[in-house]
Amino acid sequence: MRGMEGGWGIGGMVGGFDGALTGGTVAAGDGTDASGGYGGKAAPRPVAPVNQESAAKFGPEYKTLPPAVVGVDIEPLIGMNTTEDIEARRAFLAGYVWKGAGRPTTLPAVEQGVAAPEELKDITGVRRIDLLTVRLRYQVTAKVYDLLPRKPWNHRLALYHNGHGEPPESMIRTAQALLDRGYRVMAYAMPFHHWNAQGIEDPDHPGTMLPPPSHRELASWERPEFSTLTFFLEPLTVTLNYAEQTYRPRSVEMIGLSGGGWTTTVYSALDPRVTRSYPVAGSLPFFLRAASPKPGPTIGDFEQTKESFPGFYAASSDDFLDMYVMASIGENRGQLQILNRFDKCCFNGVSHRVYQTPVRDRVRLMAGGRPERGRWDLLEDATHDDHTISPYALSVILWDLDTGDITT
Repeated sequence: MRGMEGGWGIGGMVGGFDGALTGGTVAAGDGTDASGGYGGKAAPRPVAPVNQESAAKFGPEYKTLPPAVVGVDIEPLIGMNTTEDIEARRAFLAGYVWKGAGRPTTLPAVEQGVAAPEELKDITGVRRIDLLTVRLRYQVTAKVYDLLPRKPWNHRLALYHNGHGEPPESMIRTAQALLDRGYRVMAYAMPFHHWNAQGIEDPDHPGTMLPPPSHRELASWERPEFSTLTFFLEPLTVTLNYAEQTYRPRSVEMIGLSGGGWTTTVYSALDPRVTRSYPVAGSLPFFLRAASPKPGPTIGDFEQTKESFPGFYAASSDDFLDMYVMASIGENRGQLQILNRFDKCCFNGVSHRVYQTPVRDRVRLMAGGRPERGRWDLLEDATHDDHTISPYALSVILWDLDTGDITT
């Protein structure tokens, strides 16, 4: 099978690689989905063939469904059936993170006209950079860089979240493309990575500072009245509060890579202010984690496992399947999950094909078949073998943002 990557709303299952059932999606090159799903706008979605040079480096486990999916009925694993289900789960998750206090209503400290950090120094077309600082517990702060475009602002805000220290190339490429289209861009880093590298107060000896912890060491800071998940999620809430209060963007898009893809998945499920989200190489449902061809990293970092947060990942259904739905339902909301088939790090292979259609159809059903009320799909990127947002994936994101503007 010479697979072509699929478009929003037309993915499916196809047969055929050495007699094994493999997943694939139909190309959207005829413009059907673009015209049918976006109010008559007939811009065809970019498509790209499988990179055969990359494919030749990998075995059949990267091209066929794993044994772990045999006999698994996906439908019962999706616990979201109504908007009431979503609201209840959202309240449950927020209650766990903020221990019943709800999402914070606080604002960041703002410093206007700062220099770009080293990771963003090569970005051009910026009129001004503001530094937003969010104070967290244990003397930890989160820095967020708010980039104002030199081009006239299109009144849309894009959040870019990098992962666990990934090189800045994907961040620069993505932020640059958004700025060039007139987006205001907020750039986020994971706790204790990039410009957030810093010490933390000893939980048992207030005032004593310790070196920057790895995420796996954060368990020591967990308390019945405090969750370390706030280190990951609260900076988004507080900076969105600021955007909402000061310049009121008409839409908020979120893109994240790797750990930032996990953050994008979780936060867009928690906060309906995120309009459209594009998590890249960030998650798989729990039942598929160990089935990845390279399962070690795919099992997930500290914040991504049930063992770390049994009260957060406590649903009887699969939490990530539910989060995909939660991030997609609502007025002008949608999510495109992007997974790299030959990713050298995380969430690779083709096991995602087993849930693509059920999740997409559940969202479509809950939205009443109206894309302006919710849509979800998955892009399998087989154009490379890196852990990145590829130029092809970025072209699809930009296509969706440009032609799928259902807010107008």
